[in-house]
Amino acid sequence: MAIGDLHTWELWYPGAGATGIHVARARIEPVEVVWAHAVPRKVSVTVRQGDDRAVARGEPLERSGPYLPMTRFTLDGDAVRREDRWPTEADLGAIVVLPGGEAGVLTAWWNAEDGSAWRWSVEFSNSRD
Repeated sequence: MAIGDLHTWELWYPGAGATGIHVARARIEPVEVVWAHAVPRKVSVTVRQGDDRAVARGEPLERSGPYLPMTRFTLDGDAVRREDRWPTEADLGAIVVLPGGEAGVLTAWWNAEDGSAWRWSVEFSNSRD
């Protein structure tokens, strides 16, 4: 896939410093759902086409409940929606963006019912093509 065909997901924390800081910036194949790990309470998300044109935005997106380590972002037309929740079996195979911008595929997830513990696996791969 050519770089122009990829989407760039930019996660920005607007509450740091005078103008905010990047949480992550990941270039991936276009998808409707992206998970992110360790997202701040408030975040702005911009999804860009390969030519840098913004195709969707969510700003600011605030956590609505207690802290959970995983956040699900969904494209909804030209908007991005946020949902903080535990992944389920149905979410395996989804893209996960880590702080800094590395993106991988969620291959396994488990969490204690009371949220006191969790275990997960993400697979990373890349090529120079």
